[in-house]
Amino acid sequence: MDKQKKIVISHPNGNANVRGAANGFFNAAILESFHTSIACYKGGWLYRLAKGPLKEFRRREYSAYLKPYTKTSPWMDLTRLIAPKIRQLEWIKHETGKFCIDAVYRDADIRVAKYITKHHNYIDGVYCYEDAAIHTFQSAKKNGIKCIYDLPIGYWRSMRKLLNIEYDKNPDWAITLGGFNDSDEKLNRKDRELALADKIYVASSFTKKTLLDYPGKLAEIEVIPYGFPPINKNRKYIPFAGRKIKVLFVGGLSQRKGISYFFDAIKGLENDLEVTVVGSGNINNCKVLKKALSNVNYIPSLPHEQILALMAAHDLFIFPSLFEGFGLVITEAMSQGTPVITTERTCGPEIIKHGENGWIVEAGTSEPISILLQQFIDCPEILEIAGRKAMKVANSRPWDCYGKELAESVKKYLNE
Repeated sequence: MDKQKKIVISHPNGNANVRGAANGFFNAAILESFHTSIACYKGGWLYRLAKGPLKEFRRREYSAYLKPYTKTSPWMDLTRLIAPKIRQLEWIKHETGKFCIDAVYRDADIRVAKYITKHHNYIDGVYCYEDAAIHTFQSAKKNGIKCIYDLPIGYWRSMRKLLNIEYDKNPDWAITLGGFNDSDEKLNRKDRELALADKIYVASSFTKKTLLDYPGKLAEIEVIPYGFPPINKNRKYIPFAGRKIKVLFVGGLSQRKGISYFFDAIKGLENDLEVTVVGSGNINNCKVLKKALSNVNYIPSLPHEQILALMAAHDLFIFPSLFEGFGLVITEAMSQGTPVITTERTCGPEIIKHGENGWIVEAGTSEPISILLQQFIDCPEILEIAGRKAMKVANSRPWDCYGKELAESVKKYLNE
């Protein structure tokens, strides 16, 4: 009987999709090791330390069964997270700071590359993410190991092409886009990672489409959408009689998220809508954003659990993003029984059936959103019907489904 082929997965920070992947690889018995910077396990020293100002470390909690497979190197990332609290912003300056996110990714990548070199006889594939793959892939190539790449957000050339339009189209909002401040060296590294990949995974058809702007030949690209968080079984739908429709936006207050189109769409509907916006951004330097926020319920930040509760307390979630690899807030809202209006440049086309459990509109315009809002004002019951169907979709695809589908695909590829 042939020996089961094994894979190394690496991500410096870890997040819901990385957890899903690592869990899936473990359950499929193909996990050789999981490499990250910080990993919390109930009862461990870091878990006990993660209180008060350090409680965010618990966001790095993983399934207990991954502990024997996990290789960590926490000190650089711990310093990065602590730096703002001790006012050492120079330490985390973009690309150049000693403990910036780029430095953390580079350090993690080099460490995994060394591990591959040392343990290559036991490894058949490496699964890496954008900005933390170049050294690992180079080591893997030298040792005849398959290189699998996960691109969680759209390709950078496509992003620049699509978002540059906004500088001319909405100049008052352009400052919220920020500078496209990645160095040529970093952008070149992204392209080299893609060139080295033997197989590429993305979570949305939109992300796959952006790779058409890559100036060269790429490996096979497979779309596997992420999973949904647990549904809210206690969701209560409140009758609309005598009240306004409650509308919510959660995300960075950037034009990349289509924030101007959100505010344009709700304009003039103040008598019918109660609007809440959650997120941070370049507010003080953007007059139109500051003014728009003064007309809604504005919350700069909330813990994740409270975000989910807020979603469950609203009738509609609007996310008009112009460029999104997936958009986890969409699946989060749907899991809470709140239907979503989003654009074709998100995961929407993968998980939303337009007019049934949510709505897909064209990116870069407010008119389709305004038309839908007027329909809901005239017949608000549509929202509860769609919300219940959205929750049904969420219940049918928990994170375990993503992990299982990804692991099955990777296992098949390793055996080719």
